[in-house]
Formats: sequence, C-alpha cells, structure tokens
Amino acid sequence: MELRAAGEVVAACDDDTLLVWAAQGMRGGVRAWALGEAVAVASPQLNRRDRLTVRGGAAEVAAVVRLALPELGPSYRLLGDRELIVELGERLPGTGPARPFEWMDTGRDTGRAAGWDADRDSGGADPGRAGWLEGADEEVGALLAGASPSSWAVPGLPGVRRWAGLRAAGGALVATAADAWSCPQVGFVAGVATAAAQRGRGYAQRVCRFAFAALAAEHGRVALMVDTDNRAAIGVYERLGMRGRPVAAATVGG
Repeated sequence: MELRAAGEVVAACDDDTLLVWAAQGMRGGVRAWALGEAVAVASPQLNRRDRLTVRGGAAEVAAVVRLALPELGPSYRLLGDRELIVELGERLPGTGPARPFEWMDTGRDTGRAAGWDADRDSGGADPGRAGWLEGADEEVGALLAGASPSSWAVPGLPGVRRWAGLRAAGGALVATAADAWSCPQVGFVAGVATAAAQRGRGYAQRVCRFAFAALAAEHGRVALMVDTDNRAAIGVYERLGMRGRPVAAATVGG
C-alpha cells in the first residue's frame, strides 16, 4: 500500500524518528509504502543522497523494496537499522556491503534535562556565545575546509537552511553546526566542526547545545548522523541527551 500523507507514515512506522525524518513531511518527490509492519520511504536528495529508508522484518521489507525499486531507479540507497540492512543484503541480490554509522536523536523527549537552553546563548553569535550566523557563508566554508573537509553540509547546498556558530574573543569563527534537511517533526543537525587549533575547549558542545535547543523548540525532536569511530563527537552528543542507534546504508540490488 502506498502512503500519501505524513500522518500515514507516522502511524505506519509507529512514529519512528528515522522514518519520520526520511518522510520530510512528504515534500515533493517523497514516496512511501507499507506492507504489514514493513515501511519504506523514498526521499530524493536527502542528506546528499537518494535514500530508501526502511523499517520492519527483513522478509516484508525485502518485498516492499522489490516493489518500489522499479519506480525509483538505481540511484537510491538503503538506510535503516544495521542488522536489517545486513540481512537485506542477503535477500536482495546485487545489494552492496553495509556501510555502518550512527543515528542519534532525542526521541520524543526533547532532552532538556541535559541542560539545553537556547536563551543561554545569543542570536548573532557574539564572541564567546553561540547563535545563528548571518552573512557568514564564506567564513563557514573556510572553517569546514580546514576542520571538516568531508562535511556533508556546506553553505549553499540545497536543504541546508542556516548555520549556528561561535566566535572567539577576537571575532574569528571557531565552531559551527548546521540546521540541514530538517522536516516539520524533526530538526536535523549536520556540519558540526571546530577549528583545529581551538579543539578541546567545549566550543562544539556549546554550539550544539544552542542548535539542539532551537531546533527542539521548532520541531519537537532533534537528530543527526555521526561516524561510528568518532567517539569524541558521540560523547558530546550523549552528554547533550542524544541516544545512539546503529544504522547502515547500502547500494540496493536491482
């Protein structure tokens, strides 16, 4: 059965934050299907990839994927819980190896017990205080080029809405985080980076605390993706109330 409204996706996936985020409020181009307890959401150019995000038992999910693929084309990549993606690789011939990483989110509880407080920091990112930046795309691009050249979010990319930042006392931008690929029900953070010479001073945690609070107030939940081996970043997000979930992506069989 094809799902045609965001509320239908929420109900079918039991309000799973990953699937709700993938649905993107059912913006133009997004499609979704359900079969029994299996749900698949096809999202073009979500976090720089055409993604087919899945949930449910492997047999039912494989059946949904087989139905959806002829209508989607070869550019779509599977995304879902790691064990599920590995098992789908065994059920769907031609599927590539699972690439593991971590999905982290606040769940339906926005996590304010972790100390979030958007009012504690400043709009405009005054020196020493985190806030939303204005007219700083060139600075953000330069910081990312040096501190995180593989960042999935960069200024000017479709889906990247705005940047939070923190400046040192001299005015130099030293840490960033982007509001990128958010949807009505889930705020999404990407592009978290700290200038190499400024690491270890808690700047990233302060920028993320500001961004998490602001996005939680607007969307209700906050999520992000992080490499499994980036233990320092995972520690920051855990201290801010995020909960981890092992996921994986894979090219999908024909």
